[in-house]
Amino acid sequence: MTSSARIAVDAMGGDGGLFVMLDGVAMARRRFPDLRYVLVGDEPAIRKGLSRHPNLEAAADIVHADGMVASDDKPSQAIRRARSTSMGIAIDQVKQGNAAAAVSAGNTGALMAMAKVSLRTMPGIDRPALAALLPSLGETDTVMLDLGANTECDARNLVQFAVMGAAYARTALDLARPRVALLNIGTEDQKGTDIIRDAAAQLRDAGHLNLDFTGFIEGDRLSRGEIDVVVCDGFSGNIALKTAEGTARFVADLLKRAFRSSVRSKIGFLISKPATELLRDHLDPNNHNGAVFLGLNGLIVKSHGGANASGIANAVGVAAKMVRDDLSRRIADDLGNIEARAA
Repeated sequence: MTSSARIAVDAMGGDGGLFVMLDGVAMARRRFPDLRYVLVGDEPAIRKGLSRHPNLEAAADIVHADGMVASDDKPSQAIRRARSTSMGIAIDQVKQGNAAAAVSAGNTGALMAMAKVSLRTMPGIDRPALAALLPSLGETDTVMLDLGANTECDARNLVQFAVMGAAYARTALDLARPRVALLNIGTEDQKGTDIIRDAAAQLRDAGHLNLDFTGFIEGDRLSRGEIDVVVCDGFSGNIALKTAEGTARFVADLLKRAFRSSVRSKIGFLISKPATELLRDHLDPNNHNGAVFLGLNGLIVKSHGGANASGIANAVGVAAKMVRDDLSRRIADDLGNIEARAA
């Protein structure tokens, strides 16, 4: 990653507002001193906010946007207003080559739609996919995709997702040959739909790629650390992700209730506090923040809308790592290997 690399940030996106976004980018600035930033949004408000962060102010350019995408805006509405919104202009900064990647905590559907229209898909990719890192019991996190960009997929889409997910795992997790599995209702070869079984057959014949296809995985094994990349359609992936997040919150709330139930429990909490703090940090979505739209002619990172400053900084870190490791080139190389094999 060169000192000239710039990250465009939709400063108006996210539930926390402008100050949380700027706090997060300022934190990222301390972590990645070689990066520069393009802050897109209401220029007077951004300049006022930057007065609290002189270090970021020295490394940031501001691009004014008259409007912003609301959380309840439909993608079609957002596309029509793309040229006047902070989200649309941030994406355009990538398209024009003024930024190496863009980060937004705004409306996911709008971000996906605008990015796809503006940047288009890479050659060899039919549909982009949304990928994220999930915590696991293994030595590294687990990449999962698609998480909602495509509710219906065919076998070709799933194979392409596997290729992109493996390339992302090699970048984000520093793995030479990621272990890849398809999410299914069982691990036996005959389980699942025709589409899933067809995709599995194609991946078993993909020894020329930098991945190891391990077969099927069920939902209860996603966090065990047994694989590196989980591939599924966006409908199943979004449900699995929301279920995992809900379960994490349930466990955390259950522990709080148990520790408050009696004096003995409160004493037990004090004794076990280091372990519970470790559990909380491991399950905190801010520590795994930054989903990636894979398969576009440009790098786009989606932050949780409710992320705090640390979460925003982590999302910027995801973008910085993708730029540094040239993720788009890795995906293009792997797709080229598929086409060469087919020829």
